[in-house]
Amino acid sequence: MRSLFFALLLCVFGLSPVYAKTPGEVEVGGTLREATMQGLNGPSRKLSEFRGKPLVINVWASWCGPCQQEMGSLERLAWREEFGKLSVIGISTDDYTEAAKGFLRKTNATFNHFIDSHLVLENMLGAERLPLTLLVDAQGRVLLKVYGAREWDSAESLELIRTTFRLPKSKKIP
Repeated sequence: MRSLFFALLLCVFGLSPVYAKTPGEVEVGGTLREATMQGLNGPSRKLSEFRGKPLVINVWASWCGPCQQEMGSLERLAWREEFGKLSVIGISTDDYTEAAKGFLRKTNATFNHFIDSHLVLENMLGAERLPLTLLVDAQGRVLLKVYGAREWDSAESLELIRTTFRLPKSKKIP
């Protein structure tokens, strides 16, 4: 009964529940640590290889319905000419590589995807719920974390990306 009352209060007052941080989580404003990522649709790479330009990291799982919903918009974002210098990567939290590869086939996702091992990335990025998308600057500093599905190629999301990375509308990302 007490839980129901608390949930009702959250809904009525538009409050969001407080979530605990994951172990070793890098919060907004912090710099991501080095990690080796096992490739799902390409070679394994170090996270630091994506430094030097803005980075969008999407954390997903094959069993996550909202993750499937937003993958098409992330795919379109990854290939937008306007954002030609922007890197978009996906990180699966699946336990099994075959489940993650099946998700990529099902969603026709072609940009770089990796699978987490031993919860290293899941914990560092703060993926206590999915999907999670992070906007990371060229130096590896986390600028924004967005929990939940979103249309990443919508006008609203494109403006969020431009604003977060401080990009003028008319110019490409450096």
